[in-house]
Amino acid sequence: MRLKSIELNGFKSFSKKTVLEFTHPIVCIVGPNGSGKSNVVEAIRYVLGEQSMKSMRGKAGTDLIFKGSKQLPKGNRASVAIYFDNSDKIFKLTNDGGEDINLNYDTISIAREVYTDGLNKYILNGSEVRLKDINNLLASVNVGSSGHHIISQGEADRILNASPKDRKEMIEDALGLKIYQYKIKESERKLERTRENMKEVVLLRRENAPHLKFLERQVEKFEKAKKMSAELAILYREYLKKESIFLENEKSHLAKEKSKILNELKGIDAKISDIPDETSRTGNKKIEELREVEEKVNEIRNEKNEKGRQLGRIEGILEAKENKVKIAGRCPLCGNEIKEMHPEQIEKRQNEEKELQALKNSHTSILAEMKNLEAAEKKGVQSIETLKQAINKEMESLRDKEREKFAWKVKYQELSSNLELINIKEANVSKGEETFQNEVREGRALIGEEILSYKTFSAQDGSVPGGQVLINPEEQEELRKKIERIKIKLEDAGVGGGSEILKEFNEVSERDKFLTKEMEDLAESVKSLEKIMADLKEKVDVEFKEGIKKINIEFKEFFTLMFGGGSGSLSVIVENKKKKRDEAMEEEGEVPFEEDETTPEQGIDINVSLPHKKVKELQALSGGERSLTSIALLFAMSQVNPPPFLVLDETDAALDEANSRKYGDMLEKLSKHSQLVVVTHNRETMSRASMLYGVTIGFDSASKLLSVKFDEAVAIAK
Repeated sequence: MRLKSIELNGFKSFSKKTVLEFTHPIVCIVGPNGSGKSNVVEAIRYVLGEQSMKSMRGKAGTDLIFKGSKQLPKGNRASVAIYFDNSDKIFKLTNDGGEDINLNYDTISIAREVYTDGLNKYILNGSEVRLKDINNLLASVNVGSSGHHIISQGEADRILNASPKDRKEMIEDALGLKIYQYKIKESERKLERTRENMKEVVLLRRENAPHLKFLERQVEKFEKAKKMSAELAILYREYLKKESIFLENEKSHLAKEKSKILNELKGIDAKISDIPDETSRTGNKKIEELREVEEKVNEIRNEKNEKGRQLGRIEGILEAKENKVKIAGRCPLCGNEIKEMHPEQIEKRQNEEKELQALKNSHTSILAEMKNLEAAEKKGVQSIETLKQAINKEMESLRDKEREKFAWKVKYQELSSNLELINIKEANVSKGEETFQNEVREGRALIGEEILSYKTFSAQDGSVPGGQVLINPEEQEELRKKIERIKIKLEDAGVGGGSEILKEFNEVSERDKFLTKEMEDLAESVKSLEKIMADLKEKVDVEFKEGIKKINIEFKEFFTLMFGGGSGSLSVIVENKKKKRDEAMEEEGEVPFEEDETTPEQGIDINVSLPHKKVKELQALSGGERSLTSIALLFAMSQVNPPPFLVLDETDAALDEANSRKYGDMLEKLSKHSQLVVVTHNRETMSRASMLYGVTIGFDSASKLLSVKFDEAVAIAK
């Protein structure tokens, strides 16, 4: 990597576009005081990301814009662009995700612009970027932000004046360790973000937990309800199939019986018509009485059947209620302790017991009614038999024809009664079909379309020749009771919208699984980041210690060269620094502050020993000695990890002729590893340059650049 050129436009005293080419190992910039030659150095500082306006002799970014003169207008922006040869593709840059950004350019250009409104822009090869990106890019080629590669007049001994901690950071920068420090800080930021994300995930899971628990309970209820529904579906399938077979058999049987009776009545009616009407009035009266009694008996039978159905349903409900009350009686609160029960618990139990008693009363009442009906039926049947016997006796006393006609009428009446009974049975079958359809509707509400599976179910209770299935009424009644019990349990469970609950549970559960996985991933990220930081810190520590050893070798050599003997060296020291007080946390009472709390902090100390003197403290050095010491140290640092270029702004100003020659020798040594841009008035320094630029102030108060020969440079510098 090589520094190719720098371009100034509207920057400080350079009102117009000015380009400096760096095609030689040592380039000197000369010019009288006030000509603007140091502005070139400040332009380099500026474009490489310098944030201190003080170091560029300004208060704000707008101070860098050309102020104008009588002949030239004020500028509206200042820009500096620097160009590097990247044919060896040494420049590296990564994005925030740690991925490499393509920098496959033969030339890398960095530009910085400032406008009159204070807006700053950083531009990398034509694309606007962040200062952070510029710092990371330059750190990859050992051009750090501390400016160890740019040394201005009066700043040469900055490293001597710096605190041990700051001095350590400057040396780390010079050793090219800043890129690792950036990575460590970036890892720390990522670690902090990761830990914050972990806190958020913990909070989200904590917020999610109660709802998930609630949904789990609902799903458990739903699963139990599903099992009951499945059991109900099996029972329904058999029950409804047998009911449908029974109803169909009844309808078919009644239809055949009705058709047969109607045909018989039609024939009897014809025969009666053929016989003269000579029947006795008494006989007709008794026949009419017989018909009335038979109708009454049929009504009693119909009412008895209806009461039988009511009794069966009440028995089913009664069984379920008794089981429910038995469960509540198992409560440990019984006997005298019942007085200590909550009023609403007591009231609920009393209501249950009242309902149970009411059902029992209804059951007893219906049994009594059925007993009365059976007695009335028996009495009616006896009356029918008595009337029939009486009618038969009267018929015997009639003439044969009358007797025959009367017999046919009696037969007709019997058949009519049977027909009426069949009509009643058909009405009962219709009611049964209606009840059946209601049962199907109720079942559909509980188990859905599965209720219709009874249609394809094959009942196997028993059969007679011809394939007709025989239904056992007792088993069918037992099935009905089981169905009623499960229906009541399902209604008590009250699990509605089960599919929606299951869907929500799956969504919330998946969310919790995702958060759990994310927590695991974040924990792995923390481990990974901590390992990366530990590895980077170890690498920095190892390379720093190795770097100090190498710097000491070079420092001793340069120091001996500058002072004609003596020695200079660096040593790592550890200082105990008091921890900073966190007043906000102290006020909350979270972190008690102790006066003696300290933390170890590494720093760098400089040790010197001048020849023929007992001076070993930096504070005891003269101004010239401090200057030589700082130059020797800075040059030593540059030799260990040479930056691509060094900018020296009048660092030789305080040197006498002898030391200037030594300074010149060091420049030539340094130029073998780094390009040198030297601002100087020193003739000896100029003599070491391969190229000279002269800076002058024109009549328009703007700086101008001249390429000059050595003799011209000496004249311009004066």
